[in-house]
Amino acid sequence: MDPMRVLILSWEYPPLIEGGLARHVRKLAESLAAQEANVDVHVLTRGMEESPAEEEIAGVSVHRVREPERPRELGEFVTWVEHMNADMLAAGVELGDRYEFDVVHGHDWLVAVAGDHLAKRFRCPFVVTIHATEYGRHQGWVDEHPQSHIHGIEHWMANRAERVITCSAYMREHVSDIYGLEEGRIAVIPNGIDPSELVPVDDLDTLRARFAKPDEKLLLLVGRLVYEKGFQLALEALPRLIERLPNVRFIVAGSGTHEEALRKQASELGLDDYGTFLGWIGDDVLHSLYRIADLTVVPSIYEPFGLVALEAMASGCPCLVADTGGLREVVPNENVGLRFHSRDPRSLGEMAERLLSDDALRERLVAEAQEHVLSFDWADVARQVAEVYRETVAESARYAGGSSRRLAERRAGT
Repeated sequence: MDPMRVLILSWEYPPLIEGGLARHVRKLAESLAAQEANVDVHVLTRGMEESPAEEEIAGVSVHRVREPERPRELGEFVTWVEHMNADMLAAGVELGDRYEFDVVHGHDWLVAVAGDHLAKRFRCPFVVTIHATEYGRHQGWVDEHPQSHIHGIEHWMANRAERVITCSAYMREHVSDIYGLEEGRIAVIPNGIDPSELVPVDDLDTLRARFAKPDEKLLLLVGRLVYEKGFQLALEALPRLIERLPNVRFIVAGSGTHEEALRKQASELGLDDYGTFLGWIGDDVLHSLYRIADLTVVPSIYEPFGLVALEAMASGCPCLVADTGGLREVVPNENVGLRFHSRDPRSLGEMAERLLSDDALRERLVAEAQEHVLSFDWADVARQVAEVYRETVAESARYAGGSSRRLAERRAGT
């Protein structure tokens, strides 16, 4: 049987990493190529000037369009994304002259326009993975530009695609509700994790000594410093927690648009002597922080999945997460981690105190969690995604002329 050839579009791919999307797409692409799924994987992404235009990595053919560094101002960023899509479309057309693709798979709104046009040109199905939504990130406030523009593209993209993939059952319901999709068109496939890649630095004792004394407990907050991640709730809980447990210290690791406000909040709460803001950190330091911390807190207001919680559990660090979104599925019960009432600093503080005061509880959670994370296996994720590809291609072939209704509309240019 000839291999199924898929073109995956992503605005980031290693070594160019903006966030978790690059890591997800890389592991998915490589896992698809590695398994006996008979899938020929091509990735179309962007690169910087020093990046090779084409290379094969771990069985994946990576094609890059060179783009200038992205602007930080959101209005300029939207215009930049439009140019990037035009460049990706041109590069994709050239790839289509060299290869026949059976499926185009786009990741999030940033590559939606190029992905849809290429699927139409190749006369093949369009699959999209929606990792998060603008509606969710802004708690429904998407009436003004550029949020309204991004929300509009996401709505259009979701309804143009033959199949949509989400990372959690929570996201399936969320996407179905805000975009008006039938849930049968949405496949739930969780993110994966590879514990062997969570490699720490060599000297963990020296690293820990930078942040806490041997008799102190270290609380870790890590991720993009944006409002929806809820770090402001954790900071609000810390003064009372430290009053009750004076030996608590904290680390905030990450960067983002909310960083300055969080630093100011910490100072106003009198926390400067109790913790450290590290800013952006590399993967080796990140993986090390999980191993030296006594507790990782994930206080998100909006969380489609909860990869930080999964990484912490895989690294042997107890986890406390908000009882919301995909975190409920990553931490499904009190055998593997604890949950606090979402948006409630008092609940967060009380649960953190419980965990930091009980060594036996933390040890039990670590033991159970390290078994739990094995169910988030990248090989299994790839098998499920390959099955979505096959189902979508087979569905299109069952209709007259070899096209489903949406595929027929695409071919007609509607």
